[in-house]
Amino acid sequence: MKTVFNKDNMPKIGIRPTIDGRLGGVRESLEEQTMNQAKATAAFISENLCYPDGSAVECVISDSCIGGVAEAAACADKFRKENVGVSLTVTPCWCYGSETMDMDPHTPKAVWGFNGTERPGAVYLAAALAGHTQKGLPAFGIYGRDVMESSDTSIPDDVAHKILSFCRAGISVALMRGKSYLSLGGTSMGIAGSVVDPDFFQDYLGIRVEAVDMTELARRFERGIYDQEEYDKAFAWVKKNCPEGKDYNSAETQRPREQLDQEWETSIKMALITRDLMVGNEKLAELGYGEEALGRNAICGGFQGQRQWTDHYPNGDFMEAILTTSFDWNGKRAPYQFATENDALNAVTMLFGHLLTNTAQIFADLRTYWSPDAVKRVSGHELSGAAADGLLHLINSGPAALDGTGEMSKDGKPAMKPHWEITDEEMQACLDSTTWHPSITEYFPGGGMSTRYKTKGGMPATIARLNLVKGLGPALQIAEGVTVELPEDVHNVLDDRTNPSWPTTWFCPTITGSGAFRDTYSVMNNWGANHCVMSYGLIGADLITLASMLRIPVYMHNVSEERIFRPSSWNAHGTADTEGGDFRACDNYGPLYG
Repeated sequence: MKTVFNKDNMPKIGIRPTIDGRLGGVRESLEEQTMNQAKATAAFISENLCYPDGSAVECVISDSCIGGVAEAAACADKFRKENVGVSLTVTPCWCYGSETMDMDPHTPKAVWGFNGTERPGAVYLAAALAGHTQKGLPAFGIYGRDVMESSDTSIPDDVAHKILSFCRAGISVALMRGKSYLSLGGTSMGIAGSVVDPDFFQDYLGIRVEAVDMTELARRFERGIYDQEEYDKAFAWVKKNCPEGKDYNSAETQRPREQLDQEWETSIKMALITRDLMVGNEKLAELGYGEEALGRNAICGGFQGQRQWTDHYPNGDFMEAILTTSFDWNGKRAPYQFATENDALNAVTMLFGHLLTNTAQIFADLRTYWSPDAVKRVSGHELSGAAADGLLHLINSGPAALDGTGEMSKDGKPAMKPHWEITDEEMQACLDSTTWHPSITEYFPGGGMSTRYKTKGGMPATIARLNLVKGLGPALQIAEGVTVELPEDVHNVLDDRTNPSWPTTWFCPTITGSGAFRDTYSVMNNWGANHCVMSYGLIGADLITLASMLRIPVYMHNVSEERIFRPSSWNAHGTADTEGGDFRACDNYGPLYG
């Protein structure tokens, strides 16, 4: 099935082996070592990083070592032809910094200076980074802690970690550039995040906004502008794998069976059509709809739904849930990043998490902080362990991927995995752990089907949220923590107080004892919007690295200082107050494409 990612045109990582340009003995003695360092780095990256489709990240190495301007220009020309979107310079020796550096202002860049005493690779690193800083081209510095032998071709663990952190974030930046955000409808119920700002998308992400009215969905399913064969396949799959659960509506507001059946049909068609709107579908051209077949080149999107659509038509819950899941009637595939209520800022946060991990994401309300006292009062249960300081209730209808059940396994523990690692048994377990319920009529007069599941406990997880601040621009919030599983009876007591027809994740942030992480209540109290995104894994450090590339400051996080990796020029904006320095650096450099 077609996705927004073109396998034949994925952005590549360019490896730039730089060298002391002095012929007559110096350069000649370093050619082999320098090029071998580049080859080893390229092999290491390709062995450890994947694109969203599961294929290995490709690297391109300069045809020659770069000893001066002419070779730097030849390398830049090759990189343009090879669709290089990330630049990594490697060297074991002194080089001529301003003559050999990468000058592309839009390409994330890093320099690895080999820590050896035979040649001053570390000295070049410092000089090159100073040049980047002076020219306003932020670059990441990579320098191993321990001195190595010149003959050592291994990559130390600390260097390897920084290379992968840089490359993960850099590829994410490159994958976003030139894509689109599909805005289906407008602002939902006055939600600030769904006031789509095209300048933010263009200036910070290199993404255009494609605005499409929700009536396009109605036009397409009323006129049959979708693949009927795939619809039949999807309908049969849904009937087999998406069991209906309890109808929580009152007897007076429950909808008749005939209407529920029609809602299922429309919901499935909405999923097909929205995917086609995002990435196109060649089958539509065969049906005579050439324009519709092209799609909108969307890497993420959102659906307004409430209220103009949902007061009349079925809601987008099924569509959003199945699109954001790593599988459907066509089997396992990369999940689409799609937000309910057209919360574009949460869609971008989903996109960040997905590009860094290749896994599905959970879109949720940060609904409630449950204190230990409140839990004990209403359920009689005493919280302990990771939940001793209280719980955050993540719950929302719509784009909570079915992967979020936690029915996948990694090292014997609940997990969410890239689609190519998911087994058939795990896929089926996610489906079996999910029920679909007639939506609450008072919320959704037009009907629709909502997902219900409970996330397994013990998963390392990160919640995040991108906000727009007047006069400041975008700013990111991050909280690492763990999912928690409550006893069934306790879960039911707490869950039933909200909406039991929606998926629930119990999340406990890691508490540091200071600032916004003084306690769990403070995390809730300092959150900047009604929505958040939960990603599998402790990815706060990678989010910070990515944000720095895009010039988005982070104003709330619980990531330890030794894990944070930003461009070296951030140090010039303050080392004692790194959070303030981040704001100053982002303000100084401005948005990546602005």
